[in-house]
Amino acid sequence: MPHPKRRHSAIRRDNRRANDFITAPQLTTCSHCGAPILTHRVCPECGYYRGKQAIEIGNAAE
Repeated sequence: MPHPKRRHSAIRRDNRRANDFITAPQLTTCSHCGAPILTHRVCPECGYYRGKQAIEIGNAAE
């Protein structure tokens, strides 16, 4: 296994580690019911996507 001849600088180390973070998912509000949803997805609360009903959501009490 090869060993480095010179030590890597702290800047090179930190630049490599700069991408090792977790970002929170991008949330937006539903235009129909106002519930927080992931972008580019059908609202799980009302079933609307881009102002049109995409899926039929039934009540669990029925």
